[in-house]
Amino acid sequence: MAAFKIERFKTLKGHNGAVYACSLGIDSNTFFTSGNDGMIVKWKLDGEDNGKMIARVSNSVYSLITIRETGHLIVGHNYEGIHIIDLEKGIETGSLKLTDSAIFDLKKDSNHLYIATGKGEIVIVDLRSMDILKRIKVSSASVRSLEIKDKWLLAGCSDNSIRIIDIKSLKEQKAWEAHKNSVFSLKLDPRGKKLFSGSRDAHLKVWDIAGDFSLQDSIVAHMYTINTIEFNSSGSHFVTGSMDKTIKLWDAGQLKLLKVVDKERFGGHLSSVNKLVWSNYKNRVISCSDDRTISLWDIKLY
Repeated sequence: MAAFKIERFKTLKGHNGAVYACSLGIDSNTFFTSGNDGMIVKWKLDGEDNGKMIARVSNSVYSLITIRETGHLIVGHNYEGIHIIDLEKGIETGSLKLTDSAIFDLKKDSNHLYIATGKGEIVIVDLRSMDILKRIKVSSASVRSLEIKDKWLLAGCSDNSIRIIDIKSLKEQKAWEAHKNSVFSLKLDPRGKKLFSGSRDAHLKVWDIAGDFSLQDSIVAHMYTINTIEFNSSGSHFVTGSMDKTIKLWDAGQLKLLKVVDKERFGGHLSSVNKLVWSNYKNRVISCSDDRTISLWDIKLY
């Protein structure tokens, strides 16, 4: 097992409420955050300057996604819809009213944007025309997390299920009770062989994709809800963030806990860790929290 070192590089302040969403920018050194205050803020991963507010919406934001091909940032505006921001011009160029519920996740393929809503729907939008193509009802409760794997759209839901939907036909292919409580986070490992899920039940589970999503491992990974799972680019390691205020570093191959990053020992967060993003910029991890701060972490793997 490789040696490692974790250090907090910098803590960024500027939001007036909990920070829920984060997306990497078009260039390697930038990223965007948003949250309860509705502010969309641009930051630099080198931490050299203060954040810059590029837009503001009237309600909270749980999800952001950068469309590098077109140079846009899409904002999931809760109880409203989506807003499209031209990152070069720094202005909003469009919006789409599509729901009066929360927007928990945004994912894309080459042509489509998939939007997970609090109504148990996935809304599909054409990325070129920004027209709504389809609404599919997948759950009686919220759709909390989405992933895309080849021909499948994977959904983690608050009815405790994971659902597999064929992207072409939009028909459900498989559904099962994955956890004892709401499935807050789904993440495919970069090698494409396993699906990781985290839940309000504090369990981390690993599903074998080739084995028809059979359960491979299950561990009590945190004390409370697992909000977010994020891999490094090689898939050798991943981090989890939880309502228990901690970030945990794991060896992906052995599913072994390597380090608990908390306030007392590492200067971690004072409240729930809502979102993690593992960038390629100096292997730096971004963490977003209910405590209104964003922290940058240097993780060195030897």
